This record gives sequence, structure tokens and C-alpha cells, in this order.
Amino acid sequence: MIRLVKINFLLIVCLVIFGCKNHELEAIKINTSQGMSLLNTPLIRAQVDVKRDSLQIVKYLEALSNYQNNKDWPDNIIWLGRRMAYLGDYKRAIELFTEGVNKFPEDARFLRHRGHRYISTRQLDKAIKDFEKAKSLIKNTEDQVEPDGIPNRLNQPVSTLHNNIYYHLGLAYYLKNDLKNALIAFTDCLDTSKNDDMQVATRHWLYMILQRMDMKDEAASILEPISNDMTIIENVAYHDLLLFYKGERTESQLLKLENGSIGANEATQYGIANWHYHNGNIEKANKMFNDIIKSGNWSGFGYIAAEADVSRMK
Repeated sequence: MIRLVKINFLLIVCLVIFGCKNHELEAIKINTSQGMSLLNTPLIRAQVDVKRDSLQIVKYLEALSNYQNNKDWPDNIIWLGRRMAYLGDYKRAIELFTEGVNKFPEDARFLRHRGHRYISTRQLDKAIKDFEKAKSLIKNTEDQVEPDGIPNRLNQPVSTLHNNIYYHLGLAYYLKNDLKNALIAFTDCLDTSKNDDMQVATRHWLYMILQRMDMKDEAASILEPISNDMTIIENVAYHDLLLFYKGERTESQLLKLENGSIGANEATQYGIANWHYHNGNIEKANKMFNDIIKSGNWSGFGYIAAEADVSRMK
């Protein structure tokens, strides 16, 4: 039965894709030039491919149709921007989120998503400005679960609007090497992290920040609640890294693990490289940072963090 449903779904995808009119397919093409890296090299995305990106194209076309039917409904703007970003056009996504910011200046969601894509395109000061503004907008408001654009294996969202704002704000400060403000933001994120997935994601960055600030005891305390029996749906790479920091995983075990989530490989490699860095093996850490940049996915947070570190070494 499950197999039949999958086949039928793929047939529907094919019908939608190949039933598109020429102008609809043309609308799916993206600007492959997405800006410059922190090392002053071009950020180039692959052009959208009908076969490879079929599922994302279907979801994008649905979001586009909803937007065209009502351009003044905030969710329609958000989802079109998110779908465009999943196809790789972060610059166009930023334009859409900016439209939302202008139309709905009190809706923190637009700043949250635009800030994320400012990070993707290495516009870190703009990202920080957006997240700080979003942080002020959500003060004394009730948190809300954030729906996933690319669902995990259980189709169960694990993050919220508030912890996504704090998380990405902390990341942007970390990339700027502003460790004091990164620590504040990730501490706020930890306070809003109500499940094991967000706990491990947040504690991973907190551990690295505290190590870089030479706060060894505080870093060790971050690892205390981490165990093998945590319920992890999505952030397996961060969980394994924390167990590695505790001495319950080996480097070779982590590098052999394969995880299908986007950016997981870069996250693992960066975590290990950073561990070598704060344990004094600078040469090995630098080699790993550069290896990530040579072969990784440039939109992954681990990749961007490695890029930021290498940029400061030059």
C-alpha cells in the first residue's frame, strides 16, 4: 500500500512538472550568482533541474499560485520566499521577505527568515540587525511552533519561532567572532528549547563558544545532560558531536556516520575541527577547515563557520 502511494505521488509530480506551461518553467529558473563568500569568492548555485528538484518545484509552484491569488496574506509571502530559498535563490527569497517586512513590520517571522538568508549570502551585519529587531518584536509574546519546509523523517517540527530567532542570532554573532553576544543569544535559545533536538543543537554551539572563550568548566557543564538515550528526530549530527566531546564517540565513528540531512556532514566536520582547534592541534584544525571549504555545501552552517575561521587566519 505504501509503495502504491509513493508511485502515485511520483506520477502526480511528473504530471505537474511536465504539464507546466513554458512561462511557468521559465519562472523556476534562478539567479545562480548569489553573492560573495567571506573569502571573496563567488557563491554559485546550480541551476534548478526539473528531475533532481522535482519535489521542491512542485511545492514552489503551489506557493507561487497561492501568492498570486493573494499577495497580501503573510503566510503566502513567507512560503513563497522559503520555497524560493529551497531552490537555491537566496537573493530572490530576501526580496520576498523584504516585501513582507514592509507590509507587516510587526510580524517577526519575516525578519527571522530574511535574517537566515542574509547569513546564507554572508551579509552578517544585516542578519544581526534583523534578528535583533525580531528579538524585540517577540518580547512578552507566546512562542509558536515553526512548520518545516523540508520535513524530517517523522514530519514533526522540532523548532519554534523564538528559538529560531535566538539560534540564528547567536550563529550570526559567532560568525562575526563576537563570542560574548553569541553566548547571550544561544543562552536565550537554550531557555526556549523544549525538546531534545533543540537542546543538542543549541548546546553544541554553546560548548564551542565557551571553549573558545576559555571557559572550560562552563563548557563541561553544558555536556552534563547529554546522553545516548535522548530522543533525537532531526539533529543527529549535533547529538553525536556532543557525545564525542564527552568522550563517548570517537572521531572515526563520527566521520563514518552518514546522515541524510542537509548540512550534516559540514556540521560534523566543523565540530571535530573546532575540537582539535581548542585542544591545541591548530594545524589539523586548519586543514579540516580548508577541506570543508573545498568540498562542502556552501550554504551549510558548518561550512560558513569554517569559512569565517579561515578568513580570519589570512
